[in-house]
Amino acid sequence: MYSKFLNIKTLYLIIALLSMSGVLKAQQYPIYSQYIFNGLILNPAYAGSHVQLSASAMYRNQWVNFDGAPKTLFFSAHTSLMNEKMGLGLLINDDRIGSYSNQNIYGSYAFIIKTPKGKLAMGVSAGLNILSADFGNLNLDDIADNSFASVTGNLKPNFGTGVYFYNKTLFAGFSVPFLLNNGFGDTSFESALNEIRSARYYYLNGGLMLPLNLEKTVHIQPSVLIRGQEGAPLNFDINTSVIFYDLLNVGVSYRNIDAVVSYIDFKLSESFHFSYSYDWTTSAIRSASNGTHEFMLNYRVRLRDIHDDVKCPKFNYFM
Repeated sequence: MYSKFLNIKTLYLIIALLSMSGVLKAQQYPIYSQYIFNGLILNPAYAGSHVQLSASAMYRNQWVNFDGAPKTLFFSAHTSLMNEKMGLGLLINDDRIGSYSNQNIYGSYAFIIKTPKGKLAMGVSAGLNILSADFGNLNLDDIADNSFASVTGNLKPNFGTGVYFYNKTLFAGFSVPFLLNNGFGDTSFESALNEIRSARYYYLNGGLMLPLNLEKTVHIQPSVLIRGQEGAPLNFDINTSVIFYDLLNVGVSYRNIDAVVSYIDFKLSESFHFSYSYDWTTSAIRSASNGTHEFMLNYRVRLRDIHDDVKCPKFNYFM
């Protein structure tokens, strides 16, 4: 069915995506490294946890120099309202893998309960997934092969939910960002390779913020993220970072499926933070990949008409 366009790098890519996502369930939602600085990527209940308006723009270039490898643009914004009783958020992303493209746009709502031990948030999200596939650039033996019929703007609604607890010492959350297993494309046997099905994801994460000196100017932040996806084995990240004066955050992560990640965040001004991470590929494709780059710029501002005089957390809290 395929012609000679399947070179060794393309074969590696197919094997990697199948092993990470399960048969006939493509990687519908990108794997990010900097969810550490923006939990809204994982959990709608995270909306409003920064109190002030927090907006982030991110770019991820996965498996550099790998033909057809994932590239992702991402934007998010969220804020608290009604004296921190609720949070609203927005997520927009554009993810491209080979001939496939996937755009998501989601709104999030969080109901926040203040307790003596911290804040408990319950969140929901709703939005649209737009999937497309363009095989026009592939050199096929049979251009009339229905298995490679292009899909344009296949639009499906979806929704998700999550819970999140946080205080100055710890945070923990559980979420299912996509509850519906929407199908895209023809599900006949002959067209099975062109059929995409939205996978259901499960995220469980938590971490601590622990001071390393009496002045509490240096902190260590260990955390863990467990990912579950239907049709694929559980995988996890173990993260540890050191935070200096809330100005510089340097850390490392171990992702059991494919990477060791190094990351850094530094404060540019009272409103801006810049983050960069590099994934050192450890899976079988490392011989054909130059790793993964991810960049993020975060902007935070207090809106006086909305936030009044509420106290906003430091940048590295409630991550």
